[in-house]
Amino acid sequence: MSKIDLSLFSAEEHALDDSLGPCPECGKALHIKNSKSGPFVGCSGFPDCHFSKPLHDNQTTTLTAIDGSVCPSCGEGLAVKKGRYGMFVGCSGFPDCQHIAPLKQKTDTTVSCPQCHNGKMSERTNKYGKRFYSCDRYPKCRYVVNWPPVAGTCPNCGWSMLIDKKGVVCCPQPKCDFKQPN
Repeated sequence: MSKIDLSLFSAEEHALDDSLGPCPECGKALHIKNSKSGPFVGCSGFPDCHFSKPLHDNQTTTLTAIDGSVCPSCGEGLAVKKGRYGMFVGCSGFPDCQHIAPLKQKTDTTVSCPQCHNGKMSERTNKYGKRFYSCDRYPKCRYVVNWPPVAGTCPNCGWSMLIDKKGVVCCPQPKCDFKQPN
């Protein structure tokens, strides 16, 4: 009967530990580490060396193909995809074709932006599907509210827009306490 070599099962060293190569900043070994955002490649010399890079550079996944759709850029089919910033429509010919479009078209309101007075408030969706309303001149104007805008002026502070917060018309300014039932 043959004898089993127990040194093969030790957890002290792993064959793939140094397979990621040396750190480009300090030369120590790179290792796969975990964080709340997911796995990444980091230097074993942390905290002296802060080198890190994503484990997967391409984290976009295709959820479903859209039947009968055609990419306006290359003619390939379109698909619903999920990426770093939420869901979107993208060309199935990626990476050769970079065409993307939002899953839901943003809708503009007739309410003017109270901060820049040039843009209109438009409905948007964040990567988690939550609705918010922002100025359509972004990034020049970064005004944002979480509730649907209502045309009108606040009688207390004079702000040129109100919001509809759960059936109550309110002023979006934090220091103003104007509320009126809708």
